[in-house]
Amino acid sequence: MADLKTRRAEQNLKKESSMTESTDTQRCPVTTAIDVIGGKWKVIILYQLRGKTLRFGELKRSIPRISQKMLTHQLRELEADKLITRQVYAEVPPKVEYTSTDLAEKLNSALDLLCEWGGEYNKVHQA
Repeated sequence: MADLKTRRAEQNLKKESSMTESTDTQRCPVTTAIDVIGGKWKVIILYQLRGKTLRFGELKRSIPRISQKMLTHQLRELEADKLITRQVYAEVPPKVEYTSTDLAEKLNSALDLLCEWGGEYNKVHQA
């Protein structure tokens, strides 16, 4: 009887494990998008970079509430996710520029909608 319970428990664990694996390989695209661009700063960084190239200092000035450490961290993640490119020039002092990739540019219409929705939200909540 104990052997039967043990086998059933092992089978249940295998089923749960395979269900988790299949769920991960068939992830919802919205979940993927939120995982990649979610958080407080990534969308704001992408919004600032759309259609232009900015140096680190310019980005920092355009997002005054972000710390230098957080901006660096978020830029590294966006670069790893292939949403921005980082160009380093061999100058003293070093010059580094950030540009959104074609993949990130595909978010522009969604960013426009978010901006519009944010304006509507502010109007409703100011009343």
